[in-house]
Amino acid sequence: MSQIRVVIVDDDPLVRSALSHFVSRDPEITVIAEAESGLEGIEVVERERPDVVMMDVQMPEMNGIEATAIISERWPEIKILAVTTLDGSDTVLPMLSAGASGYLLKDSSAASILEGVREVYSGASSLSPRIASLLIKHVRDTEPVGSDGTLEVLTEREQEVLQRLAQGMSNAEIARTLIVSEGTVKAHLGRIMSKWHVRDRVQILVTAAHAGLVEFR
Repeated sequence: MSQIRVVIVDDDPLVRSALSHFVSRDPEITVIAEAESGLEGIEVVERERPDVVMMDVQMPEMNGIEATAIISERWPEIKILAVTTLDGSDTVLPMLSAGASGYLLKDSSAASILEGVREVYSGASSLSPRIASLLIKHVRDTEPVGSDGTLEVLTEREQEVLQRLAQGMSNAEIARTLIVSEGTVKAHLGRIMSKWHVRDRVQILVTAAHAGLVEFR
């Protein structure tokens, strides 16, 4: 894998230091710059053009949702991973809608944060278990549940992958629980995306929630 260049945007210097320490333990990930506000984050992104931005939500001058929307519009090739303490639908849904490819909570393990960076860099999505559950619950609470018959049926193994995705598992975690390779999991997710005509893991979850195919905790 080529080197993953990361920018960390967070107003708390201790959090920036901790996140930098976590991800820098991976020899294939390099933290190239930091910023303490959404506004400064945009300036740093424009200058450095990183692969991944780890973005907090609540910050002075400009929050992470506004900054994410601007970065996603100007540089759509740059992936954004929200890393925050906020887990309410009033922040999760706007952040994902603004263009974030993943949403992790700061109490996630170092391994989960590392995996999140790798997931979004590879074009996938990464969600903490609580965030996946909240997303599914929001869709089911605001939309009528029940398939309209237009979704192509999934195989038994694809359904197993879907249920684990709904628990917030990463590709690596799904692979371990099903005792298959990570490549096999990616292939299953790819087939689900193709069958349902969606572009990423978040849309798989939303589509499945609309159809009442996944449960939340």
